[in-house]
Amino acid sequence: MLSCLAVPTDTAQRIIYIPGKNPKPLAEQHRRELWRSLLAGVGHADPIVQQEIAKTPDVFSLIAWNIIYYQSYRSFDEDLPWIDALLKRTGATPEEIREALSFRRRTARFMYSLADLFNFLIPLLPDQAVKHTIQETTRYFANAGGIGAQVRELLKAPLREMLAQNKRVLIIGHSLGSVIAYDALWELTHIEKNPGRVDLFLTLGSPLGMRYTQQRLLGAHTKGKRRYPHNIRRWVNVAAQGDLTALDPILCDDFRAMQKLGLVESITDVNRGIFNYFRNDRGLNVHRSYGYLVNPRVGEIIAQWWNQKEAA
Repeated sequence: MLSCLAVPTDTAQRIIYIPGKNPKPLAEQHRRELWRSLLAGVGHADPIVQQEIAKTPDVFSLIAWNIIYYQSYRSFDEDLPWIDALLKRTGATPEEIREALSFRRRTARFMYSLADLFNFLIPLLPDQAVKHTIQETTRYFANAGGIGAQVRELLKAPLREMLAQNKRVLIIGHSLGSVIAYDALWELTHIEKNPGRVDLFLTLGSPLGMRYTQQRLLGAHTKGKRRYPHNIRRWVNVAAQGDLTALDPILCDDFRAMQKLGLVESITDVNRGIFNYFRNDRGLNVHRSYGYLVNPRVGEIIAQWWNQKEAA
């Protein structure tokens, strides 16, 4: 079993990807499809950068924590035809945009927002998938059997080496992966006193805006600089329209203190006009990682980060 795939050895840039919840395909298969999706997104924004990045596939590392957490894999055959179809497209259809902005999704967001404020309402939510997600995150936050610490170590181990080598690191955290990354960065700051700094923290479909999540983050019950990681230079958060996991798509207000304390240069939220158009036999899924990575705006963020290497 591999926990971190394709750790590079020769280039100055590193991209580390931490996936969200649920069982995933075999790690090498999963990494390949994420890489294809990322390249497609970058290509929508800047074909020249796409060609340059494509020549150095080893810059992209996957933190395959899901097999430890779930002890099972997802069939690769379930996703591949839908990913192939996704990569042939350049944007959401008018019908998909209407669905993402539908009254049904707006109503669901209102209900989940109430439950986030008043946690005793969570058992009353009609969506079993949402309740199951909360149960899974509770296991992570409780560190049951040391699982939370094990998952974070999978990220911290290669990250320590990259920071020690003074590499420019882009961390991409999707969904629960963004929470794992945040907590790992907090530990590197406050437990390990690691002086390194991640150049860009890119969160996709993140639940970090939820009160439920924020109350359970490492450092949540401390004050001042102790509360936050100190090792993020810039933070960009992307939330697709209709993505209920990113219940509160605006993070700059929740983590404003990080800027006031001088811990991060900027926190930027990107959510207007962002549509995730991944779909499979169950219909449109506005939260899937592949759909985020192929989005031209996400591709633009990655391409701009890559181009900044000359000025770093």
